[in-house]
Amino acid sequence: MNFIGVDACRKGWFAVSLDHQDNWKIDIYKTIGDFGEAFQKAAVIFIDIPIGLPDTGRRLCDQQTRKILYRRASSVFPVPCRGALAAETYRSAMRINKRVMGVGLSIQTWNISSKINEVDRWLRHKKPARQQMRESHPELCFWAMAGGKPMAYSKKSPQGFAERLAILKKIYPHTEAIVELALGRFRRKDLAHDDILDAIVLAVSARCSAESIKTVPDDPPRDKKGLPMEIVYAMQEGKVM
Repeated sequence: MNFIGVDACRKGWFAVSLDHQDNWKIDIYKTIGDFGEAFQKAAVIFIDIPIGLPDTGRRLCDQQTRKILYRRASSVFPVPCRGALAAETYRSAMRINKRVMGVGLSIQTWNISSKINEVDRWLRHKKPARQQMRESHPELCFWAMAGGKPMAYSKKSPQGFAERLAILKKIYPHTEAIVELALGRFRRKDLAHDDILDAIVLAVSARCSAESIKTVPDDPPRDKKGLPMEIVYAMQEGKVM
């Protein structure tokens, strides 16, 4: 019964795997297919990447999560339509998204569009994986762990790293060991500091989700391919963690 948190990084996908006996392991997988092969029997996977893709306008889960996080709202990127993911250039993706959805496309979203497309294609062909893999967001998980308070500092800043590390250490005592191993094993050009904490908070939340899980919105719609347009996080005894 593994509980996985996975975050996109420069070298591929960084995964943190936990169980209920406090065993853990980490690794980077070149493709989401490689990751999926390694964790076919995982209980729950929380991934920080959009899964269900809109045809018009903005996803409700993104709008509601931005409101919840307010000062960290900019960490929730607008999600492109599926057609824009196939574009070869940013300008072409902008035109497609504007035509289909009525809005353009941020450069931040374009920079992760290949990752979105990779997961979208994989889930559409691996239907059993849809029961395991849920879209989450690290900042929403940290908000929940902090008792419903968004983080005060950007995750890219030293203060933000320390703030998030302190929260995780209270919830999961092996956090520092995971961070130290990841920093020692992988180069910063392949795995950033914040990628490590993002994957850990997703894994810890996935493990806690066995008790209770909350979706944003409460009743998520599905896209044309049947994928849920939701962002999930963990609850504990009816309260945010």
